This record gives sequence, structure tokens and C-alpha cells, in this order.
Amino acid sequence: MIKKYTLLLFMSMLCYGLNAQTVKLIDQQKTPLEFVSISTITPKLSSLTNENGIADVSVFRNLDSIYFTSLGYETRIMNWTALENANFIVALRASNYSLDEVIVSATRWAQSRRELTSRVTSIRPEEIQVSNPQTAADLLGASGEVFIQKSQQGGGSPMIRGFATNRLLISVDGVRMNNAIFRSGNIQNIINIDPFMIDQAEVLYGPGSVMYGSDAIGGVMNFSTLKPLFAHDDNIAVNGSVATRFSSANNELTSHVHIKVGGQKLASVTSFTFNRFGDLRMGSRGSDFYLRKEYVERINDIDVVFQNEDQQLQVPSGFEMGHFMQKLSFQPNEYWNLEYGLIYSNTTNYSRYDRLLRYKDGQPRSAEWYYGPQKWLVNRFTVTHTKQRILFDEIVLNMSAQQFEESRHDRDFMGSVLYERFEKVNAYALNVDLRKGLNDRSRLLYGAEIVFNDVASTGTDTYIFTGISEKGPARYPQSDWLSAALFATYQYELSDKSMIQAGARYNYFSMNATFDTTFYKFPFVTAENQDGALTGSLGFNYRPNESWIVRAGISTGFRAPNVDDIGKVFDSEAGAVVVPNPDLKPEYAYNAEFDVARVFADRVKLDVSAFYTLLDQAMVRRDYLFNGMDSIMYDGELSKVQAIQNVAQATVYGLQIAAEWKMDNGFSLFSHLTWQKGEEELDDGSKSPLRHAAPMFGITRLSYKNRGLRLDLYAQYTSEVPFEEMPDSELSKDYLYPTDSNGNLYAPGWYTLNFKAMKKINETFTLTGGIENITDQRYMPYSSGLVASGRNFIFSLRMNF
Repeated sequence: MIKKYTLLLFMSMLCYGLNAQTVKLIDQQKTPLEFVSISTITPKLSSLTNENGIADVSVFRNLDSIYFTSLGYETRIMNWTALENANFIVALRASNYSLDEVIVSATRWAQSRRELTSRVTSIRPEEIQVSNPQTAADLLGASGEVFIQKSQQGGGSPMIRGFATNRLLISVDGVRMNNAIFRSGNIQNIINIDPFMIDQAEVLYGPGSVMYGSDAIGGVMNFSTLKPLFAHDDNIAVNGSVATRFSSANNELTSHVHIKVGGQKLASVTSFTFNRFGDLRMGSRGSDFYLRKEYVERINDIDVVFQNEDQQLQVPSGFEMGHFMQKLSFQPNEYWNLEYGLIYSNTTNYSRYDRLLRYKDGQPRSAEWYYGPQKWLVNRFTVTHTKQRILFDEIVLNMSAQQFEESRHDRDFMGSVLYERFEKVNAYALNVDLRKGLNDRSRLLYGAEIVFNDVASTGTDTYIFTGISEKGPARYPQSDWLSAALFATYQYELSDKSMIQAGARYNYFSMNATFDTTFYKFPFVTAENQDGALTGSLGFNYRPNESWIVRAGISTGFRAPNVDDIGKVFDSEAGAVVVPNPDLKPEYAYNAEFDVARVFADRVKLDVSAFYTLLDQAMVRRDYLFNGMDSIMYDGELSKVQAIQNVAQATVYGLQIAAEWKMDNGFSLFSHLTWQKGEEELDDGSKSPLRHAAPMFGITRLSYKNRGLRLDLYAQYTSEVPFEEMPDSELSKDYLYPTDSNGNLYAPGWYTLNFKAMKKINETFTLTGGIENITDQRYMPYSSGLVASGRNFIFSLRMNF
């Protein structure tokens, strides 16, 4: 009986009608338009269309001058009577360019690009589908605006404006992915974000700490996932997609399905994806230095070095991965929306490939070095209330609980002990975001955030000949990390052509740790660290006319020391071990930038940004004394002692240039170039190039679009890093970098020529394919440990229903 009544209740909620008035936005081909901004100036109201081109416009009833704006379309202005006469169907005419586009990441609220004071890159659903990325890291890299480092195929560490890893922040549906063990070394958590479940991706450049808190120094990567589909009549709405993909370079087989079911009040979206990636094949044209000549396998309890019969195959680098997402959204009326979201992602074991390239005394240093399954579970509950109140016009309450699991496993060549380190993090967060229009020209965006992380770390040493395991040293102490903050941003329109924005945030943070002294006699058993950080931003934009916009801003960012900074014990490199330092303080970034975007004759768009960032009190790895000793035994090897310390400054400055030309007959030409220079202070006070300041890189793409067909011919490229510009930390990695004519290490420049095609066969089937690295170049991206894919044939078929 209970199941019967539950089913009846569910069906009644699905079919219960709404009294809200909706409008549908279409293009000239009657295709629904998503993300159309609907707004009025007086009073200050706004709304957005969903993927069916539909939006609730009840709040605009009887108003004049209702604006309909969308990137790539001419702005249209109508009054309520005109909407009624058009039966609430509005068609927009395509234009070559517009400086209007809805952006979320800059302020955590959906706003027009015209209202921003910082640079943001937006990757829309069509771009995601045509680029057909294997991982979310590949999606960002395919944009040509974010540099991606890979130590193994199961990886992808973005570099943005000279910063990477725990100096960048990742957000998924408003949930902070960064946790207390995000490290300064390359990370790969981004691969747990399934590209098929991404609805939109945005990259905010420069410090975003005012709105996002710790770690948002170089930028913020904000991912929005698929949205539930609500019905707008008495019928239950159902749609979805089934897709499959094959890639030849790693024999990838991927399957995906998602389905959306919704009534007028209750809607859901469910998504499944499975990936299988084989060993990655490198190109045939390039230095023989990168060839995988041999590898290790354990045969009859003996480590044996095998000659690789196919030296272009990077053995072992393959792995598998699965993703699941579920959203359930309840909309009882036009004022409330309650949404539950669940994401689960898991990998198989995958090799830390760059560690398998190291040699010692002419033999491989490691017989095996791999990461265990990387698990990520998110439970999120979001409440949104939209109604004009004294304190807010809209409030969003976001509660989340995340679980992270990862592990490291390594054994020396001919070694008898497998060293295993296991980490689990439970991360809880509560965010309250409020938006209030103060008058026709000003608004206040403010809120509060609490984040709590609980870290559990264990170690096991397993003797492979007997199978006996015993307790080993943990990578981290048993720890908790807390962050609590208040923040606010004030926006004021000086005139119809200019706006100023100011923001501030105060962040308190603390960490408590308990150290196991069984293996290392630390001079402390417990450690506490607590401090506060005050950050701010000030920005200005000026729009002389519809064709161009000028932005300028200054901002600060910070990174609070986390458990990885303060408490870890690990081997940073051969012969060196990092030990805990509980006396760390936050590091601060001071940033200035200037951006100009101009549209010429509705044909050509040019966007240029210049930036400069100073990182002060930088947390860096330096030589250290442990109980008065500069070296200790670690995993059976005498290792030099190092620790993370606030002892350095770093600077980075650069340019980001984008140009696009819309030609006749569906052709367009786009190019983006990033150039940056960075320096960091060394132990002796000298300067070294900043490791995460990537060499000059970019993309140039010729596109053709017509009647459901899209063709992209593009090149991606990176400049050389000569020996004189190599970071000091990279000069010991002779297993990753070839030598120049003088015998010095350097990072060669490279380019690839690529072709992608997407054809919408009919309303049901879409075919996507392409060839990456057509000329089969053999190259390794700067700071990576995995040689990039050689010539890669891609085929994908998607069925929509």
C-alpha cells in the first residue's frame, strides 16, 4: 500500500499544473534557444530560458521594454502586450557578434558578460559535442585557452596564468571540489567530472577568492551539469541521449546514456557513462628520446625487463572509468525550487606513468608505481527562493557532502615490499548566496560559507613473497580542516555605459592534526594552525557603444595552508622526503588586469587581456631540518629533508589575445594565443622561471557551419622552452626532457593539425568524427610525463530521443 500511495503522490506532483506564464524563444529556423537573457531595467528583473527555450515571465506582466538577449543574436525589445499578441513565442535574428552572454562563474550568479569586470571563457554544449573530449581536462585543453599537463593517461592538471593544482579552484554545480589534500604537485581530480554530464563550462581568469575563497588564485573552473527538464503542459516531458565513441590512439570505447523525465512540478535527469582506455600510442614523427623501449613485468615472483615490441605504445598507461549522476528537482511554485543531486565517479588502478620512466644504476627504479581507484561521491541539496524581500530578491542555500578516496602503491625494481598509502576525505559544505537589487542602478551579492574536511590516512607495507602486510607510515596525519567566511560584492551602474564593482571577503580557517610517531619521531604529536585572510577586488567596465567594452580591475586572492601543506610525509623526488611544518601561514596574490573587446563591422571581434600577479609568502618546498638532521631514512633510502615553507615570492605577467572573423557562407576563423612569463624566488635569493607558467600556446581554427553540418580544421601549438628558461625544479628530470645540441635539457615546441566534423543527420541522430594530430607528431607537452597521442581517428554516434 505504501508503494501505491507513494506512486500516486509522485504522479500527482508530476501532473499538477502551474499558473505561471511562460515564453518560448526560437531562432529563425524555429530551433529553441537556451540561455536567452530576459530582463528589464526598471524594475531590475531577469530570467533565463532553459534547454527548451522556455522561461517563466510572470514577473514581467504588464511591463514595457522587456529585453531578450543572447550571444550571437540581435537583442529584441518588446512590451507585455506585444508578447501576448505573439502568443508568447519570440524569434531572435542571428547576428555575427554580440558582447552579451550569460556568465555564472564571475559572481556565482547568472549575469550578462557586459556586467563583468574580469575575463571569462565559456564553453557551450555545441563546443563540447564537437570537440568530443575523453575527459574534462581534455575539454579545457581543446579550447586552446587552458594548458593541460599529464603525468599519466589517467590525469590532466590545468595551468592558468602561471598557476596550477591547489592554486586553482574547481567548482561543480556550486560545490567546491578542492579538498584539504589538494597538493602543489600535479593533480588529476578533474578526470572524475564526466564530459557527457557537463552542460556548460566556464573559466574565470585571475583571483576569484572574494566569491570562492581559498585556492582561487590563478582562476576558477566552474562546471554546470545537465539540468532536469520540466514540462510546460499537462503531458510528462521525456527526452534523452544515447552515445558511443571510439578513438584509435588508445582503443577507447565509451558508452553514455542520459534521460530526462519531468512534469510541471517534479523533474529528474539520470546519466551513466563508461570509459575504457587502452595503452596510449604516441606519434611516429619526433625524437626517439620519447620511445618506450622497455617495461617491467613480474614473472614467477621475479621482476623482468621486457623489450617493448611496439615502442610507440606507452605500456602500461590504460585504465577504465565509470560515472553516474542523478538529479531530482521539485518546483512547487514560481518562487521555490528544491534540487537534490548525486554524482559518483570511480576509476580502476592506473599507472603513474612518469615514475616508471626513472632509472637507477642502469635499471628501472620502480617495478610498479600506480594509483588505486580514485573515487568521488557528491551528495548535494540546493534550495532556491526567488521573491522580493527586505534582505534579498533571490537566495540560494547549497548543502553538500563529498567523499574522496585515493591511494598510491609503489615498489622498487627487485624490491620485496609494496608500499601502499590510502587517503579518505569527507568534505562538508554549506553555502548561502543572496542577491538584492538596491535600486535601478545598484545590486548587492553577498553570502556566507562554511567548509569542513575530515582526513583519514593510513599506510601499509606488504611483503610480496609472503603476502604479509604490516602497518606502514601514513602520508598524512589524522586531521580536520575548517574554513568559514563572509563575503559581499557591490555593483553600481555609473551610467548606461559604465559600471563599477567592489568586493570583500573575510575567511577564517583552522586545522587540527594528530601525528603517528611510530615511524618518525616528530618533535610534536599534535599540531594546530589557525589564521584569517582578508581579500578584496575592485573592477570597472566601460561600454562606449554596442561594439566594444573596456574592463579593468585589481584583486587579491589567498590560499590557506591545508593538510597536504602542513602535515604530509612523502617522497617529492628521488633522494628527498618532505616532512610536516605546522607553522605555515596563508599565501596572498595581488593581481591587476586590463581587457579590451571590440567588434568591427559585425564581422571581426578582437579581445585582448593583459595581467600581472604577485604571489607573496608563497608556500614552496625548501630544505629543512628534522630533529636537527638534514637527512633521514624514508622507504629504505637515505633522503634529504624538505618541508613546505612561506619563504618565497613569485610573479607572473602575460597577454591573452583572441580574434575571430565571421565570413560569408558559414565560414569563420578563430585564433587564441596565451603568452606569459613567471619567476619564483629560490633558496639563495636568485630567480628561476616559474614552473607552472606554461610556454606560449594557442589555437587557430577554421570553421564551417551550415544546415546541421559543422566542420573544424584547426592547429594547436606550443613554443619551445630553451634550457635558459627551464625552471630550476625541472632540471633534475632528465627522464622527461631531451637534450639540445649542447647537452642541456629543454622542452621542445610542438604543433598538431586536427580535423573535426559533426553532422546532424535528422532530429534523432548526430554523427561526430575527426582526426587529431593528422601529421602524427611525437611530442610531450611541457612539464608532462606522458607523450601525447599520435594520429587519432575518432568516431561518435549520438541518438537523441
